[in-house]
Amino acid sequence: MNFPDDLQYTREHEWCRVKGGRAVVGITDHAQDALGDVVYLELPKVGDVLKKGETFGVVESTKAVSDLFAPVSGKVVEVNDPLVDAPETVNEDPYEEGWMIQVEMSDPKELKELLDPAAYRKFLEEEAE
Repeated sequence: MNFPDDLQYTREHEWCRVKGGRAVVGITDHAQDALGDVVYLELPKVGDVLKKGETFGVVESTKAVSDLFAPVSGKVVEVNDPLVDAPETVNEDPYEEGWMIQVEMSDPKELKELLDPAAYRKFLEEEAE
């Protein structure tokens, strides 16, 4: 499994890359692997307001349907629309081309509640036990 050092992670298996006041959000390599082949995505619209921990969309795979949870609160300022037509990109490149949304953060202090790569790896190990 790949967990880039420049990202922060949630216990629900979303990742967050901070660029200025924006957070780029997607699902982790672990999540896409557990889901299997992603066949459908439902993402929010630009302008939607998200609250940390609440659902912002849905990912459907050949194995399951899972909610997507916002790692931070804020307004959606960009959506990776090409993913809707090519959801398999999430499996192929979850950290770059497979990003889902960009959020203008309303409370950057929420980032302190996310996991760094080492803490996320430990969380996965504990979850597997």
